[in-house]
Amino acid sequence: MIFTQAIQRNSLLYKDNIATCIGGNKKTWRELEQRVAKLANALISSGIKPGDRVAILALNSDRYLEYYYAVAWAGAVMVPLNIRWSVKENLFAVNDSGTKALFIDDQFLSIGKSLQQLSENVEISIYMGDKPTPASMLNYEELINKHAAIEPFNSDENDLIGIFYTGGTTGFPKGVMLSHKNIWTSSFSILQELKLSNRETPVMLCAGPMFHLAAAAMCWSSVIGSVQVSILPMFKAEEVLECIQRDEVTDMLLVPTMISMLLAEGGFKDYDLSSLDQIIYGASPMPEGTLLEAMELMPKVKFCQAYGQTEMSPICAILPAKYHTLTGENAGKIRSAGRQSFINQIAIKDEKGNSLGINEVGEICAKGPNIMMGYWNNPEQTQAAIKNGWLHSGDAGYMDDDGFIFLVDRVKDMIVSGGENVFSAEVESAISKFPGVHEVAVIGIPSEQWGEAVHAIVRTKPNTRCDEIEIIQFCREYIAGYKVPRSIEFREEPFPITGAAKIQKNVLRKSYWKNQERNIN
Repeated sequence: MIFTQAIQRNSLLYKDNIATCIGGNKKTWRELEQRVAKLANALISSGIKPGDRVAILALNSDRYLEYYYAVAWAGAVMVPLNIRWSVKENLFAVNDSGTKALFIDDQFLSIGKSLQQLSENVEISIYMGDKPTPASMLNYEELINKHAAIEPFNSDENDLIGIFYTGGTTGFPKGVMLSHKNIWTSSFSILQELKLSNRETPVMLCAGPMFHLAAAAMCWSSVIGSVQVSILPMFKAEEVLECIQRDEVTDMLLVPTMISMLLAEGGFKDYDLSSLDQIIYGASPMPEGTLLEAMELMPKVKFCQAYGQTEMSPICAILPAKYHTLTGENAGKIRSAGRQSFINQIAIKDEKGNSLGINEVGEICAKGPNIMMGYWNNPEQTQAAIKNGWLHSGDAGYMDDDGFIFLVDRVKDMIVSGGENVFSAEVESAISKFPGVHEVAVIGIPSEQWGEAVHAIVRTKPNTRCDEIEIIQFCREYIAGYKVPRSIEFREEPFPITGAAKIQKNVLRKSYWKNQERNIN
């Protein structure tokens, strides 16, 4: 279960088949393997050693896919950076991981230069674009052209392959460490359970950001199944429809907000979407109204839900297409997050770690070979998350007598807005720096567009006034745009607290989620 073996297998068995396609530019599996092997050699020749961290900040591309495999081929560790984060946030990830090499494309060239200058770790910067190469960087294509293909590093399945940064409850991102086995087992499970290779000429469309493990996992699963990966630089509804028609896409992963945007785009009748067989959705629960509308507009397309998190590499449960129905023997499960995958166990546990019975609400926990190695350089958070081999998800829910999981609330104060995780502590940390703020609590409130919107409740210092717009602008210096509050309210009365003096955010959320079927989205 070594990450790179799928590329080698495809090059041997399907060498002339199309592996990747972006904007009509296609590469075969043999071409992909050769480019990966040459790029790995270039990394090694530039001073990268096994275990060194290699980061990337770029839009989606076939080169991004090559990056994944070349880093592993060299025995190094991939560190995909969040394209929506600020310089400060990505600088933290670069420094925390000890990143030695950095891949940058045209879109993020200025940010890449800032990271290169501000970080003491970064020794090598590689330009992935097609314009003249900046003086301080190496050129991606020149590196491939100048180096010979080499054999992959002799990795072990338990070796670290990637550090994937996600929002942190301490106010700082946490680096999720994943091994070859973690990624391989989860990806293989996705391939089999979602039947990605069960078409005559399967094509997976990658429209979600490739730094995000949801999109990455679909790419890796497709490679294992020798499924062609068609790539869009970023999600744009019209371009998605064009790509489905042009590349005869059979499968794609979209977060619920992308599906909403696709529905809003309309124009379905203007494109030939007959090849599309399946839409997989995940990263945040799907509003039922959106799902039903999509099913009505695309009656021949199967819909499947994937539930999990980065710490699970990232899948632990699947809701197959046959349960996306309101009638018949499979009805009643459409609001479920699915059942446990082939490779892991799921249990609902109480605060003491005891397993609960059918329909009893507790914390959703998972165990299996897909569970992360831990958080990089953060043993305390690791011990808090993994107890007796069980990963505690932070999501509250219950399991029915058929083994279906239903989410009901969130244990940890994480907001899922537009498919992106926003931890309230990060936002609170930024707002607390604003002059005049005495106390702040950040919660998620219902949003038609984003599922959840970031909402801040602020108590000011005595005889002090704060302005909502000024606080929002202030936050943009410290955190990514999608984490910045969409709304702020001010109150004078103290926040409700527990006996341990912790703010009761469930009480603060209650009025906003009244008459909602879920207490989270």
